[in-house]
Amino acid sequence: MNKIKLLCIIVVCFFMASCAKKEKVSLLVYNATIYTIDSAFSTAEAMVVKDGKILATGKMADLEKEFEITEKLDAQGKFIYPGFIDAHAHFLEYGKRLQQVSLIGTGSWDEIIEKVKTFAAENKEGWITGGGWDQNDWTVKKFPSNEKLNELFPDRPVLLSRIDGHAAIANQKALDIACIKAGDRLTGGEIEVKQWIEKKSSTSKLTGILIDNAFNLVLSKIPSATEQQFNKVLLAAQKNCFAVGLTTIDDCGLNYTDVERIKKLQEAGNLKMRLYVMLSDEEKNFDWLEKNGILKTDRLNVRSIKVYADGALGSRGACLLQPYSDKPGHTGFLLSNPAHFDSVASRIVQKGFQMCTHAIGDSGNRTILKIYAKYLKGKNDLRWRIEHAQVIHQNDFKIFGANSIIPSVQPTHATSDMRWVAEKLGSERVKGAYAYKQLLQQNGWIPLGTDFPFEDISTFKTFYAAVVRKDAKGWPDGGYQPANALTREETIRGMTIWAAKANFEEKEKGSLEKGKLADFVILDADIMKEAPEKLLQVKVLKTFLNGEKVYENK
Repeated sequence: MNKIKLLCIIVVCFFMASCAKKEKVSLLVYNATIYTIDSAFSTAEAMVVKDGKILATGKMADLEKEFEITEKLDAQGKFIYPGFIDAHAHFLEYGKRLQQVSLIGTGSWDEIIEKVKTFAAENKEGWITGGGWDQNDWTVKKFPSNEKLNELFPDRPVLLSRIDGHAAIANQKALDIACIKAGDRLTGGEIEVKQWIEKKSSTSKLTGILIDNAFNLVLSKIPSATEQQFNKVLLAAQKNCFAVGLTTIDDCGLNYTDVERIKKLQEAGNLKMRLYVMLSDEEKNFDWLEKNGILKTDRLNVRSIKVYADGALGSRGACLLQPYSDKPGHTGFLLSNPAHFDSVASRIVQKGFQMCTHAIGDSGNRTILKIYAKYLKGKNDLRWRIEHAQVIHQNDFKIFGANSIIPSVQPTHATSDMRWVAEKLGSERVKGAYAYKQLLQQNGWIPLGTDFPFEDISTFKTFYAAVVRKDAKGWPDGGYQPANALTREETIRGMTIWAAKANFEEKEKGSLEKGKLADFVILDADIMKEAPEKLLQVKVLKTFLNGEKVYENK
């Protein structure tokens, strides 16, 4: 072959290569700092999206040369992160709370009464429900009693839950509907009574305070939502969640009937939020899961059972190894017998499902950790979780790592409880509480959530609480138990890729890498570098799901 012919072939090949059709993509996002949250924690200035997934990240000039772009989005120098994943929340319950009277931040029982009166005047029929009160925030830090509710609403049932969702106050009408009487006893709960002196004789009367399983006696009597009401609360919840950058939420403790309604709403295209649903520990839910197997779509994942070991610290329902420091002789309680937890673990492990157990107190955690270890038998990839893992005895941390047990924690619990928790636990025992760094070290990763609506829905409060360990006013100086603060990188991983991993979804979401879902948020400031005192001022500008804009801050 002569040189001229060879040159002609080279020129033709070069021309054909340069004219080759570029791959068409739907979106180029550029002029940004993109935190990919890949293994190297790398950043990029641009990324392209095709068919709802990330196709590539890199420099804008390179991506423009490589791809035919349908639409461009100038991020205007802002900061992009993977869509936030809340590893422990109550999405459906949050939607319901939006339709109820909010008692969050109330400073007294009198203030609650006024809010309930206003709500009742505007909503004249049916049950009066609400939640969010916390007696620890009041001047008089004691549970209220229901006399005023009985007086105001003699013929209308009222149920107002405490902020932790593990205690409530009910009026007499609601107690009558649930057939609750003074002197009733039950496993895993308390029905509070107090002694009244009338005509020189002592009588036990209900105060209306119901703790844990006692609360459920009344809760179960509230009529189920209609399909229209159900859809309304979910769509209201979705709107607010997109506004804080959430694109996947773990809804912890639903019934299979809720799952079927959610699936229907998603299939209709109305509910876009991705949900990882844990089914409540009830026989009907076990039967449904065993019959249908793991349910997995691109927006719904159901493969786990949510079990409840004990209650909450604020209502003294958390199960402790030693009595509460502020209530001698009282150690809280387990919500079921240990034999029940053992039988649930045995059933779940045989089917290869995931077990996720609410455990707050050091005794509650120890009980569940020992049962987990019995069935997991060392390192594994079943990803059984302890939800909250709030108070751990120093001898028990190692059980997490030895058996690959995942502590799923909510950083704002620490900053919400820090003003009063030492009163309940004492100065030594409290050192094992909210010990996120110590828990992280067990497996090298830890998923983070909020526990909304029992805590604030804000993703930035989660980040701030994990990193800074202070309240919004900057208290305490130096942070609360700062040795257990997480770094910024650990925290953002806990809100993205590690949360995805806790759900067996790390190969499809949680980072902005090729082949993963194009779920991302654009922030107005860089939370990896923003001053600590400004973190709570950061805003979500846009939220994208599958490359589709589902929220814009206007």
